[in-house]
Amino acid sequence: MNPKSTKRIWSLIETNINHLVKRLGVIIAYLVLFTAGIEAAIVLLRYFVNVGSIAMQELVIYLHAIVFLACTSIALQMNRHVRVDIFYRSYSVTRKAWIDLFGTIFLLLPTCGFIFFSSWDYVLTSWSIREQSSDAGGLPTLYLLKTLILLFVVLLALQGIAEIIRALSIIESEKND
Repeated sequence: MNPKSTKRIWSLIETNINHLVKRLGVIIAYLVLFTAGIEAAIVLLRYFVNVGSIAMQELVIYLHAIVFLACTSIALQMNRHVRVDIFYRSYSVTRKAWIDLFGTIFLLLPTCGFIFFSSWDYVLTSWSIREQSSDAGGLPTLYLLKTLILLFVVLLALQGIAEIIRALSIIESEKND
């Protein structure tokens, strides 16, 4: 393969990952509205009709988990993640790209790998027994909630790969100038 073709493939991978994460962001935005609606319904039912629902309360917990775990990859993509940026903000674009590259390779991806592999048995055990809520009237799908841990790590690692490609592209373009 020639270098232009390889560069195009990497650019396509980065674009597709970014597109996936952006679409996820749109879905999450609607999910937040849905969650607020369910929470409002819980409050209205409890205080005006004197009816409570464990399943609805657990659904809100599930939806919050989806929102917060899925938003980590969105935050990384939008550069809205936590960063000690005392020095970083004054660095050149290329230096920032080097820092992002090393941080992603040596911090983010190993952390994702650790979380994934340390959670694997936990999630599989939950699936094998089709774990349910311990509360009467709760949701029968606790194993799905636990699966979000693996999904969170995969999405974050994918966005990390897109960040590596972006950083390498910046470094390469600076080298060619």
